[in-house]
Amino acid sequence: LVNLGDGSILLSVNPTLNPPGTEGGGPAEPRVLRFYTAEPEAEPEVLLPEWPGDPAFTEHSYRTFAADAQSHQALLMQNLGYTHAAWTRLDSEGEWSAQGELWWPVAGEPGAEYPLRLCYPVVQMVGDAVHFLGISDIIEPNPEWREYKRELTGREWDYDFRRLFYTHCPDLDTGEFSEWIEVASREETCGWITPCDIWVDPAGRAHLLWQERAIDERLRERFFPEAKQRHSLEYAVVEAGEVSLRRTLLEGGEGLGGLVPGLGRFQVRPGDELGVFCYVGGSDSEGQPLDENRFLALGEDGRVENSWTVAMDHPFINFFVASPRTGSPPSNTLDILGTCSGLPATIRYARVALPG
Repeated sequence: LVNLGDGSILLSVNPTLNPPGTEGGGPAEPRVLRFYTAEPEAEPEVLLPEWPGDPAFTEHSYRTFAADAQSHQALLMQNLGYTHAAWTRLDSEGEWSAQGELWWPVAGEPGAEYPLRLCYPVVQMVGDAVHFLGISDIIEPNPEWREYKRELTGREWDYDFRRLFYTHCPDLDTGEFSEWIEVASREETCGWITPCDIWVDPAGRAHLLWQERAIDERLRERFFPEAKQRHSLEYAVVEAGEVSLRRTLLEGGEGLGGLVPGLGRFQVRPGDELGVFCYVGGSDSEGQPLDENRFLALGEDGRVENSWTVAMDHPFINFFVASPRTGSPPSNTLDILGTCSGLPATIRYARVALPG
């Protein structure tokens, strides 16, 4: 769901082309529904995106929707198999005026290369430019780990989520993306990484936020017995084609205390002040359980300058916030939508006025 900045709200949908009653999967036709804020009860306008070639989209989609409210443009991306994503731009005139393909980075030894499909990305448009941060999502590439996981789970498949990549395209009219930058990896100890958010500042620097778990503890005894568990919320800045700054915002684990940082999202405030709204679990320094939301105010050097608990009867665990990458302006108000601690199968919304 994105705000186009011209009085309309766009919703990405992906209806199946199979007849009613058909079970599972099958072909799909991506669409965009346009709602007008002046007439919220009116039926939406149905837009059919234009794509490069004739892509075979499926009902089980990995798709991304981003908007730049200032230029009144939107970008829709959808994965095609394990090799690449197709993308298309809706411009300020309502035309699908640029299309292309984003091909995934390649891993493996020479002669045995394979694409690293990237999923669950966070993407921001800035005018005709786009910035992309995504995580590897492929069947476990380590044969020994794959076999051991099969013994543990009884499943023939298991997926890795442990290599984080960034790229950007300065001008969608050219469709040329930069070389992939591997921002973080937990490849050596079968860890886990979750992309959380991205924000591109007025100077063109990409601010990145992600969550890490150092190891898969099921595999530790057999494959890396000396490794220690660590949970963290990580921050970095990419500029001029390289990572120029790294910071750990929160961490816990063996030898580090019982704190377990969860999901985080950026909150951009007026004046381009950057903060992070996040979930924190685990235990505190006295061993008492933690189950809370926090707001971290970041300084220009990426350090946490101030932190406070956002009091919630039921803290948000998995959530979205209103963001510039979906067309929302900077704000001192947090708009939060998601699932909460102690309330399974429930979606909640909260509005929080940030201090100072």
